[in-house]
Amino acid sequence: GSIRQSKIESIIQSELGIYFQRNSSVCLGSMVTVTVVRVTSDLSLARCYVSIFGSKEKTEVFDSIQQNTSRIRGVVGKSLKNLRKIPALQFHIDDSLDYATKIDQLLKK
Repeated sequence: GSIRQSKIESIIQSELGIYFQRNSSVCLGSMVTVTVVRVTSDLSLARCYVSIFGSKEKTEVFDSIQQNTSRIRGVVGKSLKNLRKIPALQFHIDDSLDYATKIDQLLKK
């Protein structure tokens, strides 16, 4: 990607992190971490990968995040003032840590 894409990705990632820290009602009391943000080359879509900790029902937390996507996009948009169009946010669960833990447990056996 371009330098501009990288800058926008990092701004979105930091803004989402701040949003999830301040709005625990959206996260249902869980800790949500934004692991990776990937913006398409035309800057129309941002794929945001999140890890959810401290909750047994990750799907409920993820559904809550999905329901509040437009509000989250508005908050992120305020920090991206120089863009003509704010990228649409698409959230995905990042289960790479769960996968790594599972592999580690299998190796210990």
